[in-house]
Amino acid sequence: MTEETPPDGADAARQVRRATREGLGVALATSAYGVSFGALAVASGLDVWQACVLSLVMFTGGSQFAFVGVIGAGGLAAVPAAIASASLLGVRNVAYAMRMAPVIGGPFWRRAAAAQFTIDESTAVALAQTEPRARRVGFWVTGVGIYVGWNLSTLLGALLGDLLGDPRAYGLDAAAAAAFLALLWPRLRQRQAIVVGVAAAVVATALTPVLMPGLPVLIAAVVAVVVGLFNWFAAPGAAPGFAEPDDVPEREGLP
Repeated sequence: MTEETPPDGADAARQVRRATREGLGVALATSAYGVSFGALAVASGLDVWQACVLSLVMFTGGSQFAFVGVIGAGGLAAVPAAIASASLLGVRNVAYAMRMAPVIGGPFWRRAAAAQFTIDESTAVALAQTEPRARRVGFWVTGVGIYVGWNLSTLLGALLGDLLGDPRAYGLDAAAAAAFLALLWPRLRQRQAIVVGVAAAVVATALTPVLMPGLPVLIAAVVAVVVGLFNWFAAPGAAPGFAEPDDVPEREGLP
């Protein structure tokens, strides 16, 4: 046995340590975005406790930014559209949960508990590993680490936002747009995804002046549904939908 070919146990331990380091690094970087969310939520009209409850219960950054963005633009009248927009963005976590169920394994209660931590980053870190235990460790370290950090930074951002006032003075009003760009950019690798992104942007831009905030986003989503259903612009032989056979979620910087 040589150093170049370590025994299976040593290799597994090395992968677990690497998964732990990666998970902690991703958790630290991602949690910082919670400050922007907390400040933006308060600026949109939510109380500090309401912003914190959103992070505790919803815990998916893209959906949270969508919710407060629509509320900030349309007030309480836009709550139904805000809920619909947030739910639409959160659907991707269902696909992640189906993929992660065999990775988590164990009894039902463990898989149920994992649902709260199944986000872009925890899925990406877990699937980047090859050893089963390292995958589980990567998932839990990343998911729990981001959950704790995201909620603490949300509280900090909400308190600072309440004290500092208008977030536009610090550029925090652009946080929602930046969050959506972070979600979208890694997906623009295939012709069909690019066409959908451009077409949806045109539809949303055209409808924004005439419809209640939130509704243009929902209507623009129909573009993706139609194109995905008929599989227009996809590469020859590709299966219906947008994901490649070995598609792994990108580390997008949001929970």
